[in-house]
Amino acid sequence: MAARVFLQSDWFKVLWKNEGEAWISCKIPGKPTLYGSLKCQAVDPDGLPEITASEGFEVLEVTKKSIHVSCPDENTSSKFLAPFTSFSQIHDKSRQLSGHMLEVNCCRFFPSGLVVLSGGIDTLLKIWTVENGSCAATLKGHKGGILDTAVVEKGRHVVSSSRDGTARLWDCLASTCLTVVADCETPVNGIAVGTADSRIDLGSPNQSSSLQEAGTEGKIMLLAREDRTLQGVALQNKSPVFVFNGSSAFNCCTFLSNSYVVAGTQDGDIYYLDMRNTCSPLQTFHRSGAPVLSVIPFKDGFMASQGDGSCFLIQHDLDHVIELTEPDCDPVYKVAIWEKTVYTCCRDGVVRKYLLSEL
Repeated sequence: MAARVFLQSDWFKVLWKNEGEAWISCKIPGKPTLYGSLKCQAVDPDGLPEITASEGFEVLEVTKKSIHVSCPDENTSSKFLAPFTSFSQIHDKSRQLSGHMLEVNCCRFFPSGLVVLSGGIDTLLKIWTVENGSCAATLKGHKGGILDTAVVEKGRHVVSSSRDGTARLWDCLASTCLTVVADCETPVNGIAVGTADSRIDLGSPNQSSSLQEAGTEGKIMLLAREDRTLQGVALQNKSPVFVFNGSSAFNCCTFLSNSYVVAGTQDGDIYYLDMRNTCSPLQTFHRSGAPVLSVIPFKDGFMASQGDGSCFLIQHDLDHVIELTEPDCDPVYKVAIWEKTVYTCCRDGVVRKYLLSEL
């Protein structure tokens, strides 16, 4: 675990005022935590503050929405990005999709952007039309709450995972379950579907499979399992491709490319793996012991959120981490990216919008 810089969650509101002060710290493995402060000395006519750091820290750069701070002795730095705007009443103004009998655990848009897939504790998957909020189909078959979903190609098929331990492939047009892709006998907390590198042996397509299973050839489904296992399964024949054992329950997973994947665990580990050789991870990130709740690819890296309110971007071409700030210890459940815009949803009820162009 490398040294990590922390900054007061409302730093942007405090430091953009003359004589405003915010705490900063650097947590160093095996050493006492280094504590310090940042202080605004003045604010120029353009609204940009002049900020100085206490001993042990250095301010490298300040922009209108970000600050880059280092701890030189530990050779570590982080850039902190404030939200561009926040939406605290977004659900009061938006269309309600009513129909699940209990809480909804997950939802996602189809590639068209006009249809939504949701999964609930009531074991049901529902397909909604955004234009009028009507439920176009209900998919029944799971015996436990739905935990995650993924869309295959353009959306004729979807896959789902459940607390009942199964991952299923569905035909949306017929509203039927085509097959149980995996039966793990343990909850499957997260799934992802991607195209495999040609060097990864998926076996032959199952000739006895239904002709309805279009778009499954060459695809791998990742299963983030409660039993500390990350599993890859060939969607075209339901055969296992790899199994990797982590430090604790896997909560989420995603593809970075057709060879590389990232998955996060309940105890805060994030594994970066090459599916062509999963004997050991290429890299393991551990920034805190808080559960990793979501991971999503971005350019040549990934973004992740955790149960302690942290949300961060790691890219291989950067020598620092970009932190998306403002939540104060409340879990950040999900992250969504569109071009250079990032949206996060937090337990405090706020949806935050960040502009990476502000960096």
